[in-house]
Amino acid sequence: MSVPLTVQPTWFGHPRGLTILFLTNMWEQFSYYGMRALLVYFMTKELLFAQAQASFIYGAYTAAAYFTPILGGVLADRWLGKRRAIVIGASIMAAGHFMMAFDAFFYVALATIALGNGLFLPTLPSQVGDLYARTDPRRGWAFNVYYVGINIGGFLAPLLCGTIGELYGWHYGFGLAGIGMVLGLAIYIAGQRYLPPEAPRNAPAAQTMDDGAPRSLGRETVLVLVGIGVAVTVFRAAYEQVGNTVALWADSGVDRTLGDWTIPMTWFQSLNPLFVMLLTPPLLAYWHRRAAAGVDQAPLRRMACGALIVAGAYLVLAAAGWSAGAAATGWIWLVLFFLVLTIGELFILPTGLGLFARLAPRHLGSTTVAAWFLVTFAGSLSAGLVGGLWSRFAPGAFFALLAALATLAAALLWRLDGPMRHADRLHAGGVPAGANA
Repeated sequence: MSVPLTVQPTWFGHPRGLTILFLTNMWEQFSYYGMRALLVYFMTKELLFAQAQASFIYGAYTAAAYFTPILGGVLADRWLGKRRAIVIGASIMAAGHFMMAFDAFFYVALATIALGNGLFLPTLPSQVGDLYARTDPRRGWAFNVYYVGINIGGFLAPLLCGTIGELYGWHYGFGLAGIGMVLGLAIYIAGQRYLPPEAPRNAPAAQTMDDGAPRSLGRETVLVLVGIGVAVTVFRAAYEQVGNTVALWADSGVDRTLGDWTIPMTWFQSLNPLFVMLLTPPLLAYWHRRAAAGVDQAPLRRMACGALIVAGAYLVLAAAGWSAGAAATGWIWLVLFFLVLTIGELFILPTGLGLFARLAPRHLGSTTVAAWFLVTFAGSLSAGLVGGLWSRFAPGAFFALLAALATLAAALLWRLDGPMRHADRLHAGGVPAGANA
């Protein structure tokens, strides 16, 4: 039985359900990033795919994983309910990860994981917002807390799945990713009593809008969200190269020696989630101080700054590639890249997710959050196409191209700030769409 919002016990100042949700997603992220850390290497080294083909398949898979949530969100809202959708989706994903242990099931396994992800991915974040009353000041910050929690899984995955895959065989690494998915499912089922109650499916709007939530998005808001989607698609074409061409460069263009020891190439994939965990608390404290001082925290301006910071990260790699020439680049450049990239990521991605979740009408929470993942789908597909250009450019020139894409995204997001403010004023629910996003 679910605990009402008004009497929920807390852990660390937040509803206990938040801990259950981010632990569930932590293990899902462990499985996703564990498989992702191995995927491009598995295709080029085990299946002997050409680089362009491997990059395209990588992009197509990640795109499919973020396209299926569009249908999954509708199924969860209209028929299955959030809890049932998560249990079914996690079970399907676990099966797909275990299939990755067999070469003959490679494409079937990728499709299975993407299908399960469609039910899982939009439904879990939408439950985060349901833990809080619409006016609860903790609500906006909860997505950053949730974001850092799930990155524990992203940090551990390359270290464990990646190391086992490199040293003992790719299939063992994929199998460990499947075990992580099963652990996430077990935690979710065990913590049911702490999760938010579900609104009745297909209930009249008047019965489900008792907390100030908007009754509809409104035409102006929809148009602005479409514009944000275009900008973030451009941004992700650059950002999603982390597990694609940047991973290939870590293998072939980076000197990974540390004394007499060679750093495993998959370990660099752990730097991004590690920096997320380390940098989120000081960034949250900084933003809280600015809010207390009355400084404008318009979400689109924050997201634009994040895209510019990511552009700076790729300029770091471009400089490293140009300075090294034909020689291997020192691994410290890759560490610096991930540090700068993560700062930019924390400005843009949790803010965008929180913005979409806050705008969601109560009875369409999963569907509206799924729209954010539609943006991720388009960006991932674009990243696969852009990654196919890797072999046609020198590393420095390719990374400069990625910096240009991120800069273009920043310009688009900044331009949308005015229309977003106008949409806020017209918002039917009377709650500014960007507040605390």
